[in-house]
Amino acid sequence: MVHSFTAEPASQDLRHLLEEQYSGRMLHSFASGETVDMGPQDVWVVCRGIVQVGTLYTTGDEALLGLVYPSMPFGLPFTLIRPYQAIALTNIDVMKLSLAEVEQSPLLSQSLFHHLNRRLRQTEALLAMVGYRRVEERLRHLLLLLAQEIGQPQGSGTRLTVRLTHQQLANTVGTTRVTVTRLLSQMRASEWLSLDRQRHIVLSESALRSLNQI
Repeated sequence: MVHSFTAEPASQDLRHLLEEQYSGRMLHSFASGETVDMGPQDVWVVCRGIVQVGTLYTTGDEALLGLVYPSMPFGLPFTLIRPYQAIALTNIDVMKLSLAEVEQSPLLSQSLFHHLNRRLRQTEALLAMVGYRRVEERLRHLLLLLAQEIGQPQGSGTRLTVRLTHQQLANTVGTTRVTVTRLLSQMRASEWLSLDRQRHIVLSESALRSLNQI
């Protein structure tokens, strides 16, 4: 049910709206790694967890297009990219609405627009990352962006609450998994980042000083 929404301050207005208008609608649950089957008129809203959206190249390589957090919408009506896939990065609960339902509710449309704007800002930041020539700069830029999006204060640093594989990071910055592994090792050696007991990346205080440059 809708009451399982993550209670984050930025999500409260949309959460309350969905609870009021769709209180009897069941949520769809997916385990980490499962693919969300999207129809052409389906509008999905994340209630709990994080969804990874991406595409596949003809070579078979994957490209990460963005991360969708609680209260953010995703679905085929919002993209021209094909193929377009959505995979649960963590265990997730999502609600499925139809595009017609969204269009018929000005309040719902306005609320979703706010969260689509968050998606747009994230996408622009990922596009800006591509402009860096050196792979190391692209990787640092990506990690700082993730710190803003899914970071959690921990000591004097910021812990990324989701574990991305070296391959996922490599796909995003346009390099190989081996290169990402080497660069992360160098960043650990310079104390730009560290790993906690659960192998989550923790960006150091010195790394966080670069956040205002994103």
